Amino acid sequence: MLRTLLSPRMLGLHLLTIGVLIAFILLGRWQLGVFHDSGKPRASTDPAPVAVTTLTQVSSQLNGEAVGRRVTAEGSYDAGRQLLVADRRPDVDAPGGNVSRDHGYWVLTPLRLDDGTLMPVVRGWVKTPGDPAVAAVPEGRIAVSGRLRPQQGTDSVQRRGEGLPAGQVQTVSTGELINLWTGQKVRAGYVVAQPPSGSLAQVKVAPPVVGGTLTWRNLAYAANWWIFAGFAVFMWFHFVRDAVRADRERGKSPEMALEG
Repeated sequence: MLRTLLSPRMLGLHLLTIGVLIAFILLGRWQLGVFHDSGKPRASTDPAPVAVTTLTQVSSQLNGEAVGRRVTAEGSYDAGRQLLVADRRPDVDAPGGNVSRDHGYWVLTPLRLDDGTLMPVVRGWVKTPGDPAVAAVPEGRIAVSGRLRPQQGTDSVQRRGEGLPAGQVQTVSTGELINLWTGQKVRAGYVVAQPPSGSLAQVKVAPPVVGGTLTWRNLAYAANWWIFAGFAVFMWFHFVRDAVRADRERGKSPEMALEG
């Protein structure tokens, strides 16, 4: 049997089967990777800036398609209602709360639009609340450009055990801002200014992204390649078994002839 398995013809079959198995397994893994990648969020087209009033409303949730859009707004900052968002890094996607404690602050200033509504604007980032850039709020009518973000849930961060100082908040929550800016009409979401105001540091904000769509056919392709690999093993076993049987039959033939 061993002589049969190691014959030149069978060695060629072994090597061919190994090569086919490696190729089919790798092809299946490639198709599986394509399937996984198809479900990942990806950057969408970045439309031209639009007026913030076209994408935001008062007492209404922000449309998902508006998240990350470039917007413009004109009005005047209400410096008296300015707040600091505590425990924040200069990146909207970085976690806030205790995990970023003492890493800095977003400077959140309401921009009063021509219709009297307030649009929360993250003007930039500072390391400490005493940074002189915090108090340097531009005066008069100004134009702000930036990217639109949805409000943050009040339970979206791990809060400090003790309360925050006056003038500080943990999240940019529209509901909380309505309570703090009493008597004011506050638009949903907030704008991350780009470029930042004055000498404040830039808060990084990503362009719009869209969810990926899983391409199930690639998963089927992967399964097909692995089925082919299994079939190759079956055929290898079939050929090896037949070869061993044939050699055994040939080995018995002389003995049968002598007995005759």
